Amino acid sequence: MKLTILPLLFLTLLVSSCNQGKVKELETKLSSSEQQREMLSSQLESVQRTNGDLLARMEDLSVISKEGATSIRESLQSISGQTSYITELNRSIQRKDSLNLALVMNLKRSLDDIADEDVQVEVRGGKVHVSISDKLLFASGSARINEDAIRVLDKVSVVLNDHRDLNVIVEGHTDNVPVNVRGVRDNWELSTMRATAVVRELVDQFYVDPARLSAAGRSEYDPRGDNNTPEGRAMNRRTEIVITPNLEEFFDLAKNSTAG
Repeated sequence: MKLTILPLLFLTLLVSSCNQGKVKELETKLSSSEQQREMLSSQLESVQRTNGDLLARMEDLSVISKEGATSIRESLQSISGQTSYITELNRSIQRKDSLNLALVMNLKRSLDDIADEDVQVEVRGGKVHVSISDKLLFASGSARINEDAIRVLDKVSVVLNDHRDLNVIVEGHTDNVPVNVRGVRDNWELSTMRATAVVRELVDQFYVDPARLSAAGRSEYDPRGDNNTPEGRAMNRRTEIVITPNLEEFFDLAKNSTAG
């Protein structure tokens, strides 16, 4: 009976001793793992703080390379220069538009007693166009100015002489019907002859500076109406006095912008 109890007691003590050893080993590993976890958590918090600091400093551009700073500075200077150029260009355009508006109003006031179907004043392409029908200016197929047209050119010349810094192009236009007049080769020649006749009248009779004037024949190739209808062809037979703005300030702006 005693011999049986002793081995059991010894076995129990042995198992208990083994279990305690494993428990201690596990406790040691657990403690080590807990220390590693705390260390990793601390490192993670440090990395997060560093990243947050970098992001904050990047937001106020305090962390950039020397090359990056130079590039940003040059870009800001370029943007500032372009803004100034655009602002000045807008001012020039506004001045030109204001001048065109004043010209249109002055011309319409001067030509108020002339029928609208004979003389039209409008702004196209940034230029003031005074379109005079050929039935008012010339006889059919002729480049000799009618007496009735003198009054119209007189009124236009007053406005032209009030704005001596503006250049003027006189354009002759025809319909697409071939000209059949002795001594006139074609519509090109007729439109050029008519434009030249108006220029001469403005210079000789109304003292417009000839250096400001140009004559151009456009023939049938810039129609305002349908050449397939009588009404359209009548619209196309016209002489246009085109008042062009002074473009020197725009060229100067472009030159300065390119140089900058």
